[in-house]
Amino acid sequence: MSDAAKAYARVANTTAAPREIEAQALLKAANQLQDVVNKPDPTGVRTKEALLFNRKLWSIFMSDVLRDDNQQPLEVRQNIANIGIFVLTQTAALQINPQLDQFKSLIDINRNLAAGLSGRA
Repeated sequence: MSDAAKAYARVANTTAAPREIEAQALLKAANQLQDVVNKPDPTGVRTKEALLFNRKLWSIFMSDVLRDDNQQPLEVRQNIANIGIFVLTQTAALQINPQLDQFKSLIDINRNLAAGLSGRA
């Protein structure tokens, strides 16, 4: 099991509702990415870890949204899949060529979705 999946599972074992667990995971990813922007890592370790966590988290979301037994309406699933494709593509591009000015869109997407899942949007 990947580190992101383990982290997601650990959070899932709390008493929080599934939407809140997803929001917390998205905020964790956003905060890691923001930390990279705020304190650039000369060795790139923190950058690699933050991007890898984001990619794994979104891979989990994409796997879930593509499952036949997913209870979300088709339109919602399609919207999540479209966002997920963008996030995964952008994350992969940043893994190849990290440009700090390109992190903002990923941070904003994660934070906005977390706010929506938490009912703060």
